[in-house]
Amino acid sequence: MMTKYHKYVVFKLMFIVACIIAMVIVMGYAATIGSANYSAWDVYRDIWYHFVDPGQNNPKMDHVIFDIRLPRIMTGLVAGMSLGVAGAAMQSMMKNPLADPYTTGISSGASFGATLALGMGITVTGIGGTIGLVTTAFVFSLIPAAVIILVSSLRNTSAATMILAGIAVMYLFNAMTTLIKLSVSEQTLSAVFQWSIGDLSTVTWTSFRVILIFTVAGTAILFAMSKKLNILITGDQNSTALGLNAHQLRIALLIIISLMAASVVCFTGIIGFIGLVAPHIVRIFLGSDNRYLIPASAAFGAVLLMVSDLISRVIIAPTFLPVGVITAFIGCPMFLYLLIKQRKSMW
Repeated sequence: MMTKYHKYVVFKLMFIVACIIAMVIVMGYAATIGSANYSAWDVYRDIWYHFVDPGQNNPKMDHVIFDIRLPRIMTGLVAGMSLGVAGAAMQSMMKNPLADPYTTGISSGASFGATLALGMGITVTGIGGTIGLVTTAFVFSLIPAAVIILVSSLRNTSAATMILAGIAVMYLFNAMTTLIKLSVSEQTLSAVFQWSIGDLSTVTWTSFRVILIFTVAGTAILFAMSKKLNILITGDQNSTALGLNAHQLRIALLIIISLMAASVVCFTGIIGFIGLVAPHIVRIFLGSDNRYLIPASAAFGAVLLMVSDLISRVIIAPTFLPVGVITAFIGCPMFLYLLIKQRKSMW
């Protein structure tokens, strides 16, 4: 029996390692795509010299790889990690296979903030440009989560009530966003549309650093709480019997998940499907133990988003497609195939 258990644990660890290796491979290949023709070996060598021996680098190659290509690739990597982890935690917290990081209405709040900044020039910082847009989208993305937390604090609400509250707030923000869209110019409407379907073409190293901070901190906290999440899956009554306050834990988890998702959406727009599909696919292979599900969802979410962005850059080159379109095209059939193939319960 112990031998079978150890084999199962080794399989889980190998799955996580395989995803990490895939991350490195995809990152290197993605950095070769562009007008300047560099091989994957050139990319890895440039990265090595950039940190270890800068004097050995070709300045032009280093500029192309580090200043133009890697910011997009690395931001996609950490954004995929963040959405994957947040989705895994949200599904476990709600015990709902349809939950994802945007269930709380984060995406609709961010969309309203971005539309407000782009369409009416109103920002929370009082200044325009990228800083005003990002800050406004971030602040408004947290409002729906704050509303749910406030509603939850008034009474000991269930997971289903929290989901319904998020849906109600989502529809409200969507309605306000539509009102603004009706009054803006076609050019502004085009910018709002591009932002709303997710795009990595405008990210910078600053975007990467901000998302990285929230991703690392959030993932570490959620991983530390993985055993409590496992208990929460068994139901509120069992959680209470084991000395766990399910309501307070959900609020704490909701705050962490909201911050992680908001840090992504304010820079990249709404990239759907990663937070829903990545944890599900990982759960099919590894089960619902959050001690393995969370790190595996981080690695697989990063691979899924980087591959989607890679396809968006080459499918109709030199024109780029928004990455949110590709995640839906890739994620939907993959998700349906694995669900049909899977015969036993994942929960």
